[in-house]
Amino acid sequence: MQPQPVPTRDKITSTYAGRKANYWGTEAPGVLTRLPPGAAGVALTIDFCGGSSGNSADLALLTLLRQQHVPATLFLNSRWIAANQSLAKELAGDPLFELGNHGTSHAALSVSGKSAYGIPGTRNPGEVFDEIMTNDARLTELTGQRAHYFRPGTAHLDEVSAEIVRALGLVPTGFSINGDGGATFPAATVVNEVSRARSGDIVIIHGNHPSGGTTPGLVRSLGALRDSGQKFVALPSA
Repeated sequence: MQPQPVPTRDKITSTYAGRKANYWGTEAPGVLTRLPPGAAGVALTIDFCGGSSGNSADLALLTLLRQQHVPATLFLNSRWIAANQSLAKELAGDPLFELGNHGTSHAALSVSGKSAYGIPGTRNPGEVFDEIMTNDARLTELTGQRAHYFRPGTAHLDEVSAEIVRALGLVPTGFSINGDGGATFPAATVVNEVSRARSGDIVIIHGNHPSGGTTPGLVRSLGALRDSGQKFVALPSA
């Protein structure tokens, strides 16, 4: 079966013009926040947000995952890719990792200009399209195929924006466990949060703050999860 053509910006703008959103948060209807029932493990997702204070790369985290053969979906922002082109290309070629779309400017995804954590959101369906599809083109050029998953900046979105994500052929992706609080948690808190994951959970951490507590905490929580019988799995392929 041939994939459906991606709607144009004009199509998205006309289809969703005037649609009012009622929900604002990280669990809008249609957002993937847990693995399907019967999932045999925990999905690890890692955001690389980009920007003036977010273009670093936690190489120790990537090394840890490779050494322990832990699969992960890496959500790359367009600004981070531009600042780390060689590394992004390397990650695209690593079968342990899947690359997801983390937006173009790391905006929260809104049809009415809502913000989260002081980060402005998109203001209308056209800006929602641009936030998704500009980075979609960059990732397609990088990997040779479209990303399957999209996570907005701050992970916040409304239900209309979530519908637009799906209309563009992507899966809006949230989480059930906030593993590192946007890379603000100390290592001990990362251990506590990640270690409570169980089959079906989607964990979010960050890979662009190497001086934070994320990797030291993950070193310990990976062992705790294995001791409890858990394993890490990729996000579903469909």
